[in-house]
Amino acid sequence: MKKSLLFILFAAFSSPLFAQKIDSIFFHLYTDSLKKGQHNYINVDGKLSNGRWQPMTSKDVTFSCATAGFSGNELIIPDNFKDEKVVVKAVLKSNSSVWIEKTIWIKTKPDGELPTKEDILRDTTPAKKTKRKN
Repeated sequence: MKKSLLFILFAAFSSPLFAQKIDSIFFHLYTDSLKKGQHNYINVDGKLSNGRWQPMTSKDVTFSCATAGFSGNELIIPDNFKDEKVVVKAVLKSNSSVWIEKTIWIKTKPDGELPTKEDILRDTTPAKKTKRKN
C-alpha cells in the first residue's frame, strides 16, 4: 500500500503537467542608455504560462549584438565605441521561436562630477528651517 501511494505521489509531482513554460521574454533595463567602457547588465525576464515572472540568465537565453560583445548577461561596450546605439537580441535556449530584440542608446553626456570634500566643507549655505506644527 505504501509503495503504491509513494509511486502515485512521485508520478503526480514529477509530471511535466506541473512545469511552467516560458511564454515570452522581455527586457527590463535598469537605465535608458548604456555607458561606454563598462559592463552593462542586460536584464531579461521570462513570463511563465501561469503569469509569474522569472529572471533569465545566459544559461536560459542566448545574447547577441553585432557591434559589441557579451559576457554572460553583461554587454561590454568599448571606450572607443563610435555608434550611438546598439541592437541587442535575446533568444530563449529552450525554444528559439521565443526571442526579443531591442535598440538601446549609448550615453553621450558625461556623468556629473561629485563635489570634492573641500567643496562640501566650504559650503556655508544655512539649512532651511521648517515650521513645526503644534
